Amino acid sequence: QVQLVESGGGSVRSGGSLRLSCAASGYTFSRYAVGWFRQAPGKEREVVACILSDRNTMYADSMKGRFTISQDNAKNTLYLQMNSLKPEDTAMYYCAAGRVLYIAPVCPKDYEYWGRGTQVTVSS
Repeated sequence: QVQLVESGGGSVRSGGSLRLSCAASGYTFSRYAVGWFRQAPGKEREVVACILSDRNTMYADSMKGRFTISQDNAKNTLYLQMNSLKPEDTAMYYCAAGRVLYIAPVCPKDYEYWGRGTQVTVSS
């Protein structure tokens, strides 16, 4: 049984930083595409960032230069380093993974496995 468990969320002031982690069990991070998403109240879920099968990383425009996605295969963990946080970054953040090799100029939106999310709240 695959489980993805996010952690690292919390409340920070505008301009602050957080590092989210996504620990996997029953699943091995390798060359499959993986990603982070977020969903704010009353809004649709949106792509934050992804790592593609060729190991390229991609980000939503509003996160470029502020967020960094990475994975540690030895720890079987996916990370999202978030810097220069803004109030509009407030949302529930989810990690996602699958067993699909994916190379494209955009992040995939459909994954087989999803975590339950970790809340990020940024105050002004």
